[in-house]
Amino acid sequence: MKINPIGLQAINSYKNQARSVKQADANKSFSDQIEISSKAKEMQATSTYASERAERLQKLKEEIDSGNYKVDARQVAEDMLKYYRR
Repeated sequence: MKINPIGLQAINSYKNQARSVKQADANKSFSDQIEISSKAKEMQATSTYASERAERLQKLKEEIDSGNYKVDARQVAEDMLKYYRR
C-alpha cells in the first residue's frame, strides 16, 4: 500500500507565507515611540489649574484673615439661580 502526501503541500505553503511575513518584520529597525493620549493631555492641563486654584485660595485666605474680604451678595444670588435653574 502506498500513501501519497495529498494535504502536505497546502500546509507547507501556509508556513512559507507566515515566514515571509515574519522576515519582513525582522528587516524593520526598532525604535521606541511614545504617544500621549488626549486624556493625559487633559490631566496635564488640570494640574496647572490646580496650582492656579491653590494660589487663588491662598490669596482669599489672606484677605479673610486681614478682614478685607467682602462678599458680593448680588453675584452670589445670581450664581445660585443659575445653579438651580439647570
